[in-house]
Amino acid sequence: MTNDALAYALARLAQQKAVRARRRKAKTPKPLTPPLPELAASSSAQKTGRASEERASRYLEDRGLTILGRNLRSKAGEIDLVAFDNGILAFIEVRHRNSRRYGGAAASVNRAKQARLIRTAQYFLPRLAQRYFRGSIPACRFDVVSDEPEGLIWIKDAFQS
Repeated sequence: MTNDALAYALARLAQQKAVRARRRKAKTPKPLTPPLPELAASSSAQKTGRASEERASRYLEDRGLTILGRNLRSKAGEIDLVAFDNGILAFIEVRHRNSRRYGGAAASVNRAKQARLIRTAQYFLPRLAQRYFRGSIPACRFDVVSDEPEGLIWIKDAFQS
């Protein structure tokens, strides 16, 4: 084999390897989590909220849940966490309060907030079902994780749609 033929053969192999890598990358589903905005551009309330969401995420993962998405935003609203818990898709709202005055963090998920969460979940449910459940709609529930001064409190099935 001449030097030119060898160079062409090596180039062809490199091209084939690149094509296979692009196909593999196209097959893997991209996460639904948007990139986090720059921390420097965040207010102190946003930083506190992001830290609470991170603590809640670790807390839930330690209890066996698999986090599928974070901060899913639509025109209807935002869902902080989406997790899989033993066959159930959980839409999770994370709330933080510095004191338990006025009912604490969990009490701040009022009817209007619940309605926004339900609308947002209905928007994302078909995409989540397609991506993680082969198109079939799983059983769903709405949870609230409240970050109180005493620690995290996880309320499973906090409200119904």
